[in-house]
Amino acid sequence: MIMQERQENPSACPIPSREPSLSRIENCTLRWVTIVFGWANVALGVVGIVVPGMPTTVFLLIALWAFSKSSVRFQTWLWNHDRFGPPIRAWHEHKVIAPAAKIAAVSMMSLSFAIVTVFIAKSWVLPTVLVSVMLPAALYVVTRASYTPDAVPVSVPVKRDR
Repeated sequence: MIMQERQENPSACPIPSREPSLSRIENCTLRWVTIVFGWANVALGVVGIVVPGMPTTVFLLIALWAFSKSSVRFQTWLWNHDRFGPPIRAWHEHKVIAPAAKIAAVSMMSLSFAIVTVFIAKSWVLPTVLVSVMLPAALYVVTRASYTPDAVPVSVPVKRDR
């Protein structure tokens, strides 16, 4: 099919036939823009690993969305990645945020708020804006499930000798 498309329209941007037809982008330019957008978000996610206060998973979820519209190959790579894949899959399948990620997110928001309030803000306006944005975000993160349904720690009764 791709070769037939290519012969009929040599300037066509072939899209692998294994991509879902409903979500693929037919326009070649838009497809490449979406791929670049996806990789920019992967880069921001990688930066977020080392920069305090910058999220990682959010950018990777955006990248996954972009790749789902433009490239099955990159989507599959990100979905199955050893480091990035598990939190993406946990969120996508179960809306789960790992406890360590919750602690890191709330800690970085608190630290960012403290730094801005003490060292940057000249009045109460900026800290108020930060609280109005960060508090709902922190509450959202904290109220999500911490474990997938099949990985919830279960206490097993232990028989004790008397």
